[in-house]
Amino acid sequence: MKRISIVVPCYNEEENVEALADALKSMFKKNLENYQYEIIFIDNDSKDKTRDIIRKMCAEDKGIKGIFNAKNFGQFNSPYYAMLQSTGDCTVLMAADFQDPVDMVPGFVKEWESGYKIVIGIKKSSQENKIMYWLRGCYYKLIKKLSNVEQIEQFTGFGLYDKRFIDVLRNLDDPTPFLRGIVAELGFHRKEIPYEQPLRRAGKTSNNFYKLYDAAMLSFTSYTKVGLRLATIFGGFCSAASMVIALVYLIMKLMYWDRFVAGMAPLLISMLFLGSVQIFFIGVVGEYILSINSRVMKRPLVVEEERINFEEVQDEA
Repeated sequence: MKRISIVVPCYNEEENVEALADALKSMFKKNLENYQYEIIFIDNDSKDKTRDIIRKMCAEDKGIKGIFNAKNFGQFNSPYYAMLQSTGDCTVLMAADFQDPVDMVPGFVKEWESGYKIVIGIKKSSQENKIMYWLRGCYYKLIKKLSNVEQIEQFTGFGLYDKRFIDVLRNLDDPTPFLRGIVAELGFHRKEIPYEQPLRRAGKTSNNFYKLYDAAMLSFTSYTKVGLRLATIFGGFCSAASMVIALVYLIMKLMYWDRFVAGMAPLLISMLFLGSVQIFFIGVVGEYILSINSRVMKRPLVVEEERINFEEVQDEA
């Protein structure tokens, strides 16, 4: 019997994890009765009762497994690490808040059985804030145009991945993985299934401006060269323009020594402008250096504090 692994990253999802587990088990019983399930909840150091609920579910059902991180290792490392721990013939990654519809999983499996190694969900619309959805769309389009590799618009990571692709992920050894970019760059031929993203079932999202900015910068520095190229080109242009202006001022002063008074205004304006440009591009270069630094240090994706029910999987193997 084939095994399907479901990976669910969690952070303060006490109101959702048990309901999601019940929905998944019901879905397997109704639509995927010929498959064995493995549901992996990876908790990213929740501050509520999420871990207690996961422990309870693991005690009641050995098909449910838990990984508890020692600290919060971010929104990318935790789900990626859990995918590497999956043992199924395919692995489905989905959110704990029901914004990734459970009823799409049978469709993913059907396409997988027809030959696709990767089947992903693409948000064609969303019940979330319309402004946020529009801004995300603009971001995806911008990255797609700037990137030197293919990018997938409105893709959050929700999808099914064959064990062969999971093996690819295991061999990458990337301490700062960006799954969305990896799927586009290194993935097999994929099937894209559109869906409307529903609202969260309960609780508050942990996403904020800083996390969204972090995601944008990880994508920007991992898959584009435009920041560094723009700094070089714009810096060269400003240097050339400054030299021309300085030469013009020098000629005007020599020709009209007594009548041409430049004053301090042009000097101050040019200094402030060039200074702000330098600070901006130092920040851009800093983002690239930060990305390089994270990869060079080779830190682990996460540090586990506890794992539950994985021994049974090893015994069965």
